[in-house]
Amino acid sequence: MSLTTENFGKLRSFFFPIHRTEIKKFLPLFFIYALICFSYSLLKIAKDALICTAPHSAGAATIPFIKIWGVLPMALLVMYIFTKLFNRFSQEKVLYIMMSIFLLFFALFTFVLFPYQDFIHPTATADYLQTVLPSGFDGLISMFRNWTFTLFYIMSELWGTAIMSVLFWGFANEITTAKDAKRFYGLLGVGANVTTIFSGQIALLTSGKLMTLSPFFGVDPWEQSLRLTTSLVIVAGLITLALFRWYFKNVLKDNPQAGQKPSKKEKMGIRQSFRLLSQSKYIFCIAILVLGFNVAMNLVEVIWKGQISILYPNPSDYSAYMGKVFIAIGIVSTLISLFLCSNLIRNIGWTNSAFVTPVAILLTGGCFFAAIFFKDSVFIISLAAFVNLTPLALALTLGTLQNVLSRSCKYTLFDATKEIAFIPLSRKDKITGKAAIDGVGSRIGKSGGAAIYQSLFFIFGSAAITTSIVGVILFLIVMGWMVAVKSLGKQFHTLTQTKPQADQPPPATEEKTPATPEPVSI
Repeated sequence: MSLTTENFGKLRSFFFPIHRTEIKKFLPLFFIYALICFSYSLLKIAKDALICTAPHSAGAATIPFIKIWGVLPMALLVMYIFTKLFNRFSQEKVLYIMMSIFLLFFALFTFVLFPYQDFIHPTATADYLQTVLPSGFDGLISMFRNWTFTLFYIMSELWGTAIMSVLFWGFANEITTAKDAKRFYGLLGVGANVTTIFSGQIALLTSGKLMTLSPFFGVDPWEQSLRLTTSLVIVAGLITLALFRWYFKNVLKDNPQAGQKPSKKEKMGIRQSFRLLSQSKYIFCIAILVLGFNVAMNLVEVIWKGQISILYPNPSDYSAYMGKVFIAIGIVSTLISLFLCSNLIRNIGWTNSAFVTPVAILLTGGCFFAAIFFKDSVFIISLAAFVNLTPLALALTLGTLQNVLSRSCKYTLFDATKEIAFIPLSRKDKITGKAAIDGVGSRIGKSGGAAIYQSLFFIFGSAAITTSIVGVILFLIVMGWMVAVKSLGKQFHTLTQTKPQADQPPPATEEKTPATPEPVSI
């Protein structure tokens, strides 16, 4: 997809640096990614509302248990299935199979599991366990009590991992050069972030406050909202499958190598994926970036979501609040994608652009934890009174600002720089590395944050007591993340400066290195 010239006018270069001959290749990717992210945003709102407001549950304290005992094992299973499918079928067929599995589950949940939850949830057994186990096990019991909600949470999390990170970005990285990615990937985020605004608006409209749906979606406002959400996910998924089919048939017809079944040398497995992480410093640094982000965000979000559930215990109200948050994330992310992302990467280089996200999380997360830890101080009480809020509401507001800014940076600069970092690798290392890093590494990152909370819950029995400890851990995690960014930036510069083409680099393992670079600014 690379062209040798980029003669755009000033406005065209700033807003839409895409050649006319590239429109057919770019726009379908734009809409595919937008639909995948639209579904992911809807699922994120629904899964959090389900778990945090489930009847007789431990609220947000359940999330760390789900991430360790549910999401991580399922991520390993999904990665195993992916490697087996990848070794046997073409990339196109793997896309169809994996997406179909997720869409079938969401259909099953919508029309079977959720309507009959009262009959299939082990309420009596969970009540008994609560009487014999310490309070530190409440999250684990809640996970068991509402097991269908837990399964929905797991599949929603894995949609972002398997479908968005591994399948879509693995496909995009294979057909895009590092040079073109600087122009394309920021713009891909525009469509994705606009759909985030729509998903937040849908959650707000269907919260029971502004719109009543057909009886087909249920009687209860929350049931209506949830059924509409999953129905939209299914429809968006079917459209995505159709777009992928059109893309393979019409755009890649002249590129028979793209998306084909791997050769014997390219076959992958779980052990090979993790061996690559241990042998390649380059891929290990990418893994540290992903781990750092997921651990850091999980440390902040558990406390933040707990505060939301205190102020909004009703699932419809919780969903409505999260809808507003996603609208804000969509607006800020769209502005960053449209005006900053591609231009920053092209003008200040990969390394400086990659530093933006950890710095944003460190600053905003520090303010949030300070508001929690010093909530009884004169300064926080005075500041809350000045803005006409209670100290709890002030902390929630700061946590919301932290989430909006951090997620906006993640969906734009973080994702773009991370995916560009994969491009200077061989096809095998791209796929193997992404499966290990995005397929399991991101889950380990979230589970790492969950493990920290789970250990502290067992020791102290409350998330509130652990706030100061978590704040220190957050600082150390982000510092390590920034060290990895600096190291990866140097390696990326070396790779892209010593290769004849940015899309044909040597792997991080044992293949030979070509000469003659195509310059890339760092």
